[in-house]
Amino acid sequence: MEIWKDCHVTVVVSGGIASYKALVLIRQLMKRGATVRVALTAHAAEFITPLTFQTLTRQPVVLNEFTTSDPSHVVHVALADWTDVMVLVPATANLIARVANGLADDAATSTILATTAPKYVVPAMNSHMYANPATQRNLRQLVADGLTVLTPADGMLAEGYAGRGRMPEPEAILAWLTDQQIQRTPSLPLTGRRVLVTAGGTREALDPVRYITNRSSGKMGYAVAAAARTMGAQVTLISAATHLRAPAGVQVLPVASAAELRDAVVTHFEACDLLVMAAAVSDYRPVQTNQQKIKKPQDHADLTLQLTETTDILKELATRKTHQYVVGFAAETQNLLANAQHKLTSKRLDLLVANDVSQPGVGFNGDTNQVTLLRPDQAPLTTALMSKRAVANQILTTVVAETGWQPQPK
Repeated sequence: MEIWKDCHVTVVVSGGIASYKALVLIRQLMKRGATVRVALTAHAAEFITPLTFQTLTRQPVVLNEFTTSDPSHVVHVALADWTDVMVLVPATANLIARVANGLADDAATSTILATTAPKYVVPAMNSHMYANPATQRNLRQLVADGLTVLTPADGMLAEGYAGRGRMPEPEAILAWLTDQQIQRTPSLPLTGRRVLVTAGGTREALDPVRYITNRSSGKMGYAVAAAARTMGAQVTLISAATHLRAPAGVQVLPVASAAELRDAVVTHFEACDLLVMAAAVSDYRPVQTNQQKIKKPQDHADLTLQLTETTDILKELATRKTHQYVVGFAAETQNLLANAQHKLTSKRLDLLVANDVSQPGVGFNGDTNQVTLLRPDQAPLTTALMSKRAVANQILTTVVAETGWQPQPK
């Protein structure tokens, strides 16, 4: 479910060097289904022309309250009533001060004052201006008035030195806005549900330098965690080693080995409604982990490692399961359905997601996947080759349909 689909978003742009980033944010909102309109302050129009925003959004830009081709409506009131979500980005110290004091001295601030939609503020300014007691007082007033304010980033400023006040990158702003909107939307399919997801490939140490692992990138598990959050769930992501950015609004618990992952899952399993075990857990670990680096034998003899099985986490959880719906994964290179069906049955899973990682575009490290969903006493369902996020949505949609879950009050 896309939180921005058919949403009316008004972006208020004030004048600062970061104004250009608003264009990228607007494009990202539009890609996710939002219709965006822009209100500019006079200072903003000195940095980016109204025509640029109008061309990008394919919507009229509000700049002057007294210039309108439609005498039947008041410009700021019409835009305010149209708005579902309002974003002030970048919000300069000047705009923040005007809004905090209830001024409505141009089309942009009049629209801000007139709308009843949720309002999000993304400050961007010089670090000294941001730290000024007057600015901090104004920001506290905005929060007291019900606006939601994003803390600016630390980094290089236009003045040539580093400090706090830099506007976060559009991707980070969008993630924050999306999570804020999820919290405001009580009708999402997984609202009130606790979802536990595992991701990444575990590492079993041989010595302080080396370890045994697998090719998992963690992308599938992270896609499931992000999709579950977008559907309203409270999500905990137990993550083995990966280079991926944590999804917004998701609690991430880092682990390394299969034993650490097992302990984390067991700790959080009782409280969850849905467990999605997407991690690639090592089947074997060294019997002994050397405390020092293993040196090459002087006689160049072969090195023999003695391995032992790790705990079968899913099999263990089968004995603990009460109300939880449990989803497992099976990455196979042969006899996909036979091997997957055996895993589904032997581990008492509610749903198994199987994929043939020998096929092009499927499985480890890539951005696409094709899976077969197996459920007890039902025909397998095979998806098309599609993005891992789309696969995650299919998995969670299937879970909701199977369980009959309805949004729960928080």
